[in-house]
Amino acid sequence: MIITKQKSINQLLNSIGEGPVFIIGCNECATICQTGGEKEILEMKSILNNKGIEVSGWTILEPACHLLNDKRILRNYKNDINKSKNILVLACGNGIQTISEIFEDINIVPGTDTLFLGEIKHSNEFEKRCEMCGFCIVDLFDGLCPISRCPKNMLNGPCGGSTDGKCEVNKDIPCIWYIIFDRLIEKGQIDQLKEIQNPKDWSKSTKWRRFI
Repeated sequence: MIITKQKSINQLLNSIGEGPVFIIGCNECATICQTGGEKEILEMKSILNNKGIEVSGWTILEPACHLLNDKRILRNYKNDINKSKNILVLACGNGIQTISEIFEDINIVPGTDTLFLGEIKHSNEFEKRCEMCGFCIVDLFDGLCPISRCPKNMLNGPCGGSTDGKCEVNKDIPCIWYIIFDRLIEKGQIDQLKEIQNPKDWSKSTKWRRFI
């Protein structure tokens, strides 16, 4: 799922300026991240109203990144949106840009920062798992991805800075290479790491492609 965090209220107030503002959330990733579900939208509505900013209406899309579905749902809010100076979107960057494509003449305010594609560990605790690079090689590392889970994207073992199994860049996270080594040693497959991996071929990534 796409992990997001909500922008600070001061940032949003500076971007919005004045109302009316229409608020849009997402029923999938942003709801799970607690950044753009019904609870967060109603809290945001209350905050804006207390700051003297009128909220013309709100809705939750299913999901925000589905262009055709968005158009269908938002037709029901045409009057509220047309009288709004801003649309505050509490969704991922993809959802925000989808809304921007629909409403070219209204100021679109991103209400969140999009962080990464990740895994839910616990409630409101997420870990980065995938770079969406377009060419998966986790089979070489016992199902784990050193590209997304190592801040330095090391492909041939750990850097020289990891200590006691912890990452040099962030001591709160384990060095993924320690985990890879331990798992392969336990399975008797450590020899497969003897093959040197070439630098990642990012031309295989679909990030800049319009069609697959």
